[in-house]
Amino acid sequence: MADDFMHAVQYDAYGGGAAALKHRKVGVPSDPKKDELVVKVEAASINPFDWKVQKGMLRPLLPSKFPFIPGTDVAGEVVAVGVGVNKFKAGDKVLAMINPFNGGGLAEFSIVKESITAHRPPEISASEAAGLPVAGLTAHQALTHLDEVSGRQPNILVTAASGGVGHYAVQLAKLQNAHVTATCGARNIELVKCLGADEVLDYTTPDGASLSSPSQRKYDIVVHCATGIPWSRFEPNLSPRGKVIDITPGLGTLLSYGLQKVSFSKKKLVPLLLNPKGKDLEYLVKLMKEGKLKTVIDSKYPLSEAEKAWAKSIEGHATGKIIVEP
Repeated sequence: MADDFMHAVQYDAYGGGAAALKHRKVGVPSDPKKDELVVKVEAASINPFDWKVQKGMLRPLLPSKFPFIPGTDVAGEVVAVGVGVNKFKAGDKVLAMINPFNGGGLAEFSIVKESITAHRPPEISASEAAGLPVAGLTAHQALTHLDEVSGRQPNILVTAASGGVGHYAVQLAKLQNAHVTATCGARNIELVKCLGADEVLDYTTPDGASLSSPSQRKYDIVVHCATGIPWSRFEPNLSPRGKVIDITPGLGTLLSYGLQKVSFSKKKLVPLLLNPKGKDLEYLVKLMKEGKLKTVIDSKYPLSEAEKAWAKSIEGHATGKIIVEP
């Protein structure tokens, strides 16, 4: 690489939000280890996970050390590969999910693992690709529970359907022939309908707050992407074996899950802990290449203004994905 230093965004301690992000010159990663690639980043995306780590919600596990470069979703070009890398070579366009223990997405170059990297075809822009890994894989994993519904069309509820995970979940559920009810704010109702939702509820209205399907359907699966909705509101809207898949589980979800296991409850609140797989990322890329899945981009920011992107994510009202471009 022509320059031994690169522009990166770091924070030095827990807390502080966007104001605590620091722009620095740091060394370019140039010596990938076994099964690793060095990628020149063309676009990265911000996930709520990133700023929740900064807040200390996973301490002492994450960050593994300070200073820390946040960011787990990147798209770019391979510039170097480590020993044992067979699927990729310098010059390949890729997208990847970075190991959250290492971080590194908000930088000009990043280290990624071959196992959770996929080729990016020319039909997909770097910005579109960068939105996909964490949010797309989360939506895909949540919807694997659709396999448990047999003999009829599944009924799905997606909360916060215009957000990062939600907008992918709506599209993926429709591709699996589900009937989809979705919640979002009034300004995004038409967008969510265009993504394929059969019914859309404005969560600020009494009907939306109740989560009841306008067609009186009970939900087999809820992809729960919002926060602050109690189990008592979900339970009467579920089918006899309905499940609420909580993509951001807190202590309350884990306690409810344990209690339901002990009591043999047929309706369940299930915490989702993302288990990223390369083959699943490749599957999502294939859908995107075929025009069956798309990334809705809320906004784009240059790396020099990453703190603005960070603040917008924390606000919690982004439509689709927030993208940062070095």
